[in-house]
Amino acid sequence: MEKPCTFLVHFDKGSPSMANEIKAELESGDGPAKADAMRRAISLLLNGEPLPHLFITVVRYVQSCDDHAVQKLLLLYLETVDKRDAATGKVLPEMILICQNLRNSLQSPNEYIRGVTLRFLCRLTEPELLEPLVPSVLANLEHRHQFVRRHALSAVSAIYSLQHGDQLIPDAPELVERALASEQDPAARRNAFLMLLAAGQDRAVAYLFSSADRVAEWPDLLQMAAVDLIRKVCRSKGRADKGRYITVIISLLSASSAAVVYECAGALVSLSSAPTAVRAAANTYCQLLSSQSDNNVKLIILDRLHELRSSHREVMVDMVMDVLRALASPNVDVRRKVLDLVLDLLTPRNVEELVLYLKKEVVKTQAAEVEKGGEYRQMLVQAIHNCAKKYPEVAALVVHLLMDFLGDPNVAAALDVVLFVREIIETNPKLRVSMIQRLIDIFYQIRASRVCSCALWILGEYSLSLSEVESAISTIKQCLGDLPFYTVSEEGETTDSSKPSQPAVNSVTVSSRRPAVLADGTYATQSAATETAISAPASALGSLASSQNLRSLILSGDFFLAAVVACNLTKLVLRLEEIQPAKVEVNKASTEALLIMVSILQLGKSSYLPHPIDNDSYDRIVLCVRLLCNTGDDVRKVWLQSCRQSFVNMLAEKQFRETEEMKAKAQITYAQPDDLIDFYHLKSRKGMSQLELEDAVQDDLKAATGQFTKDADDTNKLNRILQLTGFSDPVYAEAFVTVHHYDIVLDVTVINRTKETLQNLCLELATMGDLKLVDRPQNYTLAPESSKQIRANIKVSSTETGVIFGNVVYETSNVMERSVVVLNDIHIDIMDYISPATCADVAFRNMWAEFEWENKVAVNTVIQDEKEFLNHIIKSTNMKCLTPPSALDGECGFLAANLYAKSVFGEDALVNISVEKQADGKLSGYIRIRSKTQGIALSLGDKITLKQKGGNS
Repeated sequence: MEKPCTFLVHFDKGSPSMANEIKAELESGDGPAKADAMRRAISLLLNGEPLPHLFITVVRYVQSCDDHAVQKLLLLYLETVDKRDAATGKVLPEMILICQNLRNSLQSPNEYIRGVTLRFLCRLTEPELLEPLVPSVLANLEHRHQFVRRHALSAVSAIYSLQHGDQLIPDAPELVERALASEQDPAARRNAFLMLLAAGQDRAVAYLFSSADRVAEWPDLLQMAAVDLIRKVCRSKGRADKGRYITVIISLLSASSAAVVYECAGALVSLSSAPTAVRAAANTYCQLLSSQSDNNVKLIILDRLHELRSSHREVMVDMVMDVLRALASPNVDVRRKVLDLVLDLLTPRNVEELVLYLKKEVVKTQAAEVEKGGEYRQMLVQAIHNCAKKYPEVAALVVHLLMDFLGDPNVAAALDVVLFVREIIETNPKLRVSMIQRLIDIFYQIRASRVCSCALWILGEYSLSLSEVESAISTIKQCLGDLPFYTVSEEGETTDSSKPSQPAVNSVTVSSRRPAVLADGTYATQSAATETAISAPASALGSLASSQNLRSLILSGDFFLAAVVACNLTKLVLRLEEIQPAKVEVNKASTEALLIMVSILQLGKSSYLPHPIDNDSYDRIVLCVRLLCNTGDDVRKVWLQSCRQSFVNMLAEKQFRETEEMKAKAQITYAQPDDLIDFYHLKSRKGMSQLELEDAVQDDLKAATGQFTKDADDTNKLNRILQLTGFSDPVYAEAFVTVHHYDIVLDVTVINRTKETLQNLCLELATMGDLKLVDRPQNYTLAPESSKQIRANIKVSSTETGVIFGNVVYETSNVMERSVVVLNDIHIDIMDYISPATCADVAFRNMWAEFEWENKVAVNTVIQDEKEFLNHIIKSTNMKCLTPPSALDGECGFLAANLYAKSVFGEDALVNISVEKQADGKLSGYIRIRSKTQGIALSLGDKITLKQKGGNS
């Protein structure tokens, strides 16, 4: 069995010292030589060397040395050396030799020697050695120096806490109480108070109440001890005198120590749920949030505020603006937590003030010196978006400012803005006209293809008046530039037709061709002769590229955007037919739109670009051409009404799902019909303060609604018991597995099934995967037919399926060799570490593109219905389906869905299911898993492979 150790020292195994060398130096050396020998002796003892014959030498030659360093090392040696006989467990007789030296040290005129000796006695557990030293220890309680008194109080506390310590110092609490009353040293007072807290709780409470009006003046060490006492007393004694304890806590909230204030706020919330107490704790947390500069401290405080929000939301609503001050921190994690917290505290009363504050923060992000300004701006836009979803009336305050960021170089931030604009323009019709006009004015500034696509859709759907439709068509034409997109010269060269013509330059024409980079960043094929041509002025090309963003993107090969341009031009022309009385203007617009589409098709089929147009985009543009040439009423209804209606349905369903999730999270406690009704104003006050009265009312309410009682779910515990050995094995073992976030606890019950005593029984465990054993195995002796509870702690470092395996090793008296019983393997399921989570579609796509680990699992199941298979996978993997139910409606023989989950370590797990029903009724397809780490992708793939068949698997 491993021995307990009170300190550790580095030991260099390269040059081990011999016991004879140490003994010689102790006998003949001076002070420094003896100190060096003692250090080596202690290192050997700590690393398992017994050194049995050295003790007498130490007693003879080291005890008499006056060197303080040697005396300190002597105490460390005595702390390390075995003081009991391994066979009998009794104290070794030679240990009596050190008692006189310890008594002399306790009476030494040097305060340092007395102090370190008293500190050594705190670690001494042998009553036989401590008994003759007790009078000297008690005498030091009245020593003139605080260093000695401080350690004397610690020694008294340590001795009294031993198994029979109350027999060694029966009146210890009374002595310490008297010492505490006259003590002035902060550390000594703390040590005395802690001793009373552990051994004489009533005396500690009496001292606290006698000094209640002076607690705020106590040193911070003693204040922390007082908070610990209040927590312990209230936890054990319930609500007795709780009001007096709360008064003490309230007075400590104004302490100078931030640590004391933080602990007091936590204690106050645990003691009382009265609104006044919760508000005081929240105010304290907000003050600490503003005053502390350490980001880790800020994150911890924000966690406490999140806990308050979950249980006392109505109080935290008033703290929103105080919490928002923490946005001044440059740390992105702090800012993200602050925004998450305030978004959960939105009400009609504070939403306008909150949005205006966020608007100011958005303006600040434009400054170049703001750290990670683009990422912070994206977070702010998302926060404002969430505010506007809940309260659409505040959108008018910020939407026009945010639209200025559509051309943001941070594509993610610009995309969030355009999605926000798309949603607000539907949910807030009063802003539609001004938003369309603003979008038309700034459209040329947009540089990202995905942002352009969404902005074009908005123009196509929500440009309703004649002037808006004409302006939208004109803006799109201007951003596309002159047609065609390229021209073919007589020599067969292709050039961008939008470039101004240049004067001819004499050059040698070379027949070889190679791609060249144009001013807008696209590629073109040109002859070597043009390399010496005079290019257009840089300023002219820059201005051209800035106003013709659509042209630049299409010439870079983005034909999906080209298809979006064609579709929205078609919508605008169809709407123009309805609102424009002059057919000439309608025919002109239709002809220009057709010319643009044909030019795009010509560009896609030419060799001007390195890659031709894709089939999907080609088909969409051809469909638009046919539609403009021959329009029917049914098709017109689909394009002008059904598209927007689908978007409206999507928003409604999204809102419904979010509302349902909020209802599921809300834990509402309902009173039973026969519960008592508590009338606040009829309650007997009995001299109670307002806070005490509120606390009493809240406690009564909790008792009535059953919030004090917690039902233990014992049925689930039975499912966690695993049998490790067989019933016929000489040793039977079973384990109860408890999986926490970052560790696994195995409570193993070992039963001796034989009629013999098992000696040196040891549970040896090993792990596979990212699991690590914390404790070393210990040896036990097991009597016949008796049992033993063994606990093993295992640390978990990542989300990965792990295996715990091992065996039970033991010895019997009549068999010399050790016997081994192999244990069944314990498989740690990945499902214990991942939980369903939600994320935006944009975030899912970004992570899908970013994550490098992919596991592709072929569908192999007996299930023949696509939706049933999807539900089976969701249930088996403990993931959430991000694809809305409306997208899964209907029977088409094909299904594609995205699943998402998050691990306790913050890892993301992405799953895409694509299945198709074959002619024989079976399902085929693939399940693709992506994650940032290899372990979660492989483990989740193995889980799906095991579970996907359905039925009884």
